[in-house]
Amino acid sequence: MIAEAPQIDLIAERKEILKRYKQLLKNAKPLLKGDDAKIIKKAFAMSMDAHQDMRRKSGEPYIFHPIAVAQICVDEIGLGTTSIVAALLHDVVEDSHYKLKDIESLFGERVAKIIDGLTKISGVFEHGSSQQAENFRKMLLTLSYDVRVILVKLADRLHNMRTLDSMSSDKQLKIASETMFLYAPLAHRLGLYAIKSEMEDLFLKYTEPPEYRGIALKLKQTKAARNKFISDFIAPIEAEIKKSGFNITIKGRPKSIFSIYNKIKNQNTPFEKVYDLFAIRIIVHDLKTDEEKAACWKVYSIITDFYKPNPDRLRDWISTPRSNGYESLHTTIMSSLGQWVEVQIRTERMDDIAEKGYAAHWKYKEGDVSNAEAGLEQWLSRVREVLENNDAPALDFVDNFRANLFKEEIFIFTPKGELKPMPAGSTALDFAFEIHSQIGARCIGAKVNQKLVPLSYVLSNGDQVEILTSVKQKPSEDWLKFVFTSKSKGKIREALKDSLRTLADDGKEIVARKLKHAKIELTDEIQRKLMDFYGEKSAIELFSKVAKHQIDLSHMMDFDKPTFKEEQQPTITDKKDFVREISKIKGEKTDMLLIGEDMEKIDYNLASCCNPISGDNVFGFVTVSEGIKIHRTTCPNAIELMSKFGYRIIKARWTSQKELAFPAGIFIEGTDRVGIINDITIIISTELKVNMRSITVDSDDGIFTGKIIVYVNDTKHLDHLMEKLSNVNGILKVSRFDYGDK
Repeated sequence: MIAEAPQIDLIAERKEILKRYKQLLKNAKPLLKGDDAKIIKKAFAMSMDAHQDMRRKSGEPYIFHPIAVAQICVDEIGLGTTSIVAALLHDVVEDSHYKLKDIESLFGERVAKIIDGLTKISGVFEHGSSQQAENFRKMLLTLSYDVRVILVKLADRLHNMRTLDSMSSDKQLKIASETMFLYAPLAHRLGLYAIKSEMEDLFLKYTEPPEYRGIALKLKQTKAARNKFISDFIAPIEAEIKKSGFNITIKGRPKSIFSIYNKIKNQNTPFEKVYDLFAIRIIVHDLKTDEEKAACWKVYSIITDFYKPNPDRLRDWISTPRSNGYESLHTTIMSSLGQWVEVQIRTERMDDIAEKGYAAHWKYKEGDVSNAEAGLEQWLSRVREVLENNDAPALDFVDNFRANLFKEEIFIFTPKGELKPMPAGSTALDFAFEIHSQIGARCIGAKVNQKLVPLSYVLSNGDQVEILTSVKQKPSEDWLKFVFTSKSKGKIREALKDSLRTLADDGKEIVARKLKHAKIELTDEIQRKLMDFYGEKSAIELFSKVAKHQIDLSHMMDFDKPTFKEEQQPTITDKKDFVREISKIKGEKTDMLLIGEDMEKIDYNLASCCNPISGDNVFGFVTVSEGIKIHRTTCPNAIELMSKFGYRIIKARWTSQKELAFPAGIFIEGTDRVGIINDITIIISTELKVNMRSITVDSDDGIFTGKIIVYVNDTKHLDHLMEKLSNVNGILKVSRFDYGDK
């Protein structure tokens, strides 16, 4: 008997859609003016029509999604009518009969351009390219026209992450990894810290579910104790700050689950030992802009009268705001119970900008916020510079974008004391190009803090830099090896192309003369044959190498003789073709992994970057030349692989058809004593009958650390071994570590 599909109550759904739409209008009301409500109503009607028969994977009406994205734009970013309309219509062109020209005629060119930036590219992509990277580049190109394309995309991505439960596990991994690789850093760069933190937490929820649930549970269990601690901590300082005449709000909040997870992992310490699980935020109200800085420092002074600060943890983002406009004073202080507490001091305006980032600047545009706004505009200006040099393949473009614009910043002083922000990793030559392209092209060296340094010198925060130039200097190809910013690379390549063209003209003349002696004219066809003969990709490369005497012209007249090439092996670009071909060649064979949509048994290799073992959460990755590689979902390379090459990710899951031994790394730390190594090896080799591949131990001043590589059957086997080792007298920490086979 076949079970009937549940009946959908269309009337109830219609009521729920209207309820959500009215809530959106209600929340947006303070941001609307004139006919804005009518424009939003028109966009809602078009979205309803475009998505009327569509449903999400969860079974909900699709229209819930664009309404939710618009709601995020209003509530969490503070955007107005243009963004609300773009959010309501962001999937219309992709999913329905409506075209961009329809949107432009009804809502104008600006809305149409934003939606075009949000619409995915369709069609076939070259082998080795990435659709995700192509779409990301397309969206960023729109960013140079209107930053709201990114803000709406972040709202869209946040809602997709919030509703990932209904997706299959491999889709969850792909979307979560892409979010972590591209969108969380973008949210951070645009000052949307709440959105960035939630994206990171949701990434952890779907890639490391047990760890996420464990930390969330412990935060819940310790909430009452934490609240009492915060209440006791703030009581004396709150009274004193208010006595000084300040109107303040004090908030205590736990750190994000993801940041706690990182501390646990990086410091190799349990949850209970993470010292700064929460931060306290003090917000000062009712201040004029010119009073803000002094007020924040006065509050800091009052706090440090009661509690001792850690001098190494003071961060002044008020005097020098971050490039995304973030302003705040951060300090870490010791409580009377011996616990470190992070305190953030800021004004109401600063807090609004910290919560809503870029969009909040427009609210304060009339006030004097030039410092913060200038920083944000400088960052957007750097974005546009990267976009101007966008002729690289999409994957290189995305890597370049991340390297230049998601990096932490350093601040460099000019000889006259002007402050210039640069990405961390910038060199003296990058700084020269930052000042002016001609100064960069003629740079021969620099003085950093009055000391002579080479062009490749990597700058540090606070350096004062003077650039030295010479009219005889010209950019060389070697410069590309040590410059960091896209601006520098673009300008160097431009200069090299100009010089290469001059060389190529000389080389072309040499070839033309040689051919003329043989009564042959240098036509486009002859040029193409010469390129094939010498294996050069372009005419410029061919002729410039001739001019530099890097090509032997003594056999040039053989270019027209027939050559016999080896038959090329067919390349497989589609993962289903790959699985099918492997199955044809291999036939049936018992294995420990089921791979692909149909969970077939096919050949694979275990990735040496993360060494997965039976029981680990894993995925398959179709490589170009090494077949299918199996990676752990927590592999250091997983985020990049999934975000760039989602179409080459294959489902994989362990079965228990036969027992194999997998190498796994165990890290141990403890107090040194006579016989401790013997106790460890007895447990591993004698008691549990586990084979060891290697063991290395270091001891320093009574503390020892060791790394052991053992062969285990699966994660349960490994967990049991680690539990036994943790009970050895003197051992304080036992954890698994990733290692790569060298």
